[in-house]
Amino acid sequence: MKQTLRSLIIGLTMSICATGAFAQTDAQFSQYYEIPSYFNPSAIGQTDFLRIRGGMRMQWVGIDGAPRDFVGTADMPLKVMGKRLAVGVLFDTDKAGLYNSLNAGAQIAYSRKLLGGSLSAGLQIGFFDQGFKGSEVYIPDDDNYHDSNDDGIPTQDIHGTALDLAAGVWFTHRYFSAGLSATHLTSPTVTMTAETASGSQTTAQEFQFQAKRTLYFTAISNIPINNTLFEIVPSVLVKSDLSFTTGEATVRCRYDKFLTFGLGYRWRDAVVASVSAEFKNIFIGYSYDYATSAIAKASSGSHEVFAGYRMKIDMSDKNRHRHKNIRIM
Repeated sequence: MKQTLRSLIIGLTMSICATGAFAQTDAQFSQYYEIPSYFNPSAIGQTDFLRIRGGMRMQWVGIDGAPRDFVGTADMPLKVMGKRLAVGVLFDTDKAGLYNSLNAGAQIAYSRKLLGGSLSAGLQIGFFDQGFKGSEVYIPDDDNYHDSNDDGIPTQDIHGTALDLAAGVWFTHRYFSAGLSATHLTSPTVTMTAETASGSQTTAQEFQFQAKRTLYFTAISNIPINNTLFEIVPSVLVKSDLSFTTGEATVRCRYDKFLTFGLGYRWRDAVVASVSAEFKNIFIGYSYDYATSAIAKASSGSHEVFAGYRMKIDMSDKNRHRHKNIRIM
């Protein structure tokens, strides 16, 4: 008999944002502007670089079972028959309480010039894997609040996998970029099976987890300050699962395209401070979240570290058929 997996208290608490309403099927990252392709597959290949980013987020430090996320993205542009394409990959692992998930996908996007910029459309195909460590479940002795024989809570490790899709559009201009996207387009349902042996018979019980479709709007701008080496880089990220909407805004100041400081605010959740540096195509960034919700009473905050590398890709055609001629004098 199929049942919806009943959340344990710790799993339920950690699968909900500090707003108390927005379920986190996708991971939350304060440095969202460094990995736009995580939220929107059409954001790949926007520069002539192979671009790699990896990061780790430790959310709500001080709370047992709080979310821990690892993410990696990579993308690069391509030219095929004179058309500009881009390819990318991403993976993300998330552990919260007794739940763990893996999201991985391959991305492709096509772009063309439009209105003084370029418009890209992208698609992502991959899989979503959800697991639950039932072997670590602890249920107190029976009383008015607990039932140690609750068959809605598995007592063995289970997991399942489902096909996952995402799509989006992205517009890039000299001074800004913005995009709309949707992840988990088909709201994939992951079925996890727990098998119990009783004598010569084996009973299979199925539990289900559904990844909610999530919509994103992302915008990033770049405003140079005349006659200085400084520029202002504001950005916003708005997300909605159609039952609840939240978002965050960030303002960063970059000096000489090397050192960047920023402050941000996530709606009814946290104030964010960030710093990053980029030197010879190597990037490193750090951010700290201070919760503005009641969760601040139990947590010292959230920490996030990102690192990355980029390498120039030659997109020109002028040297494609050139041959060297070695002349011996």
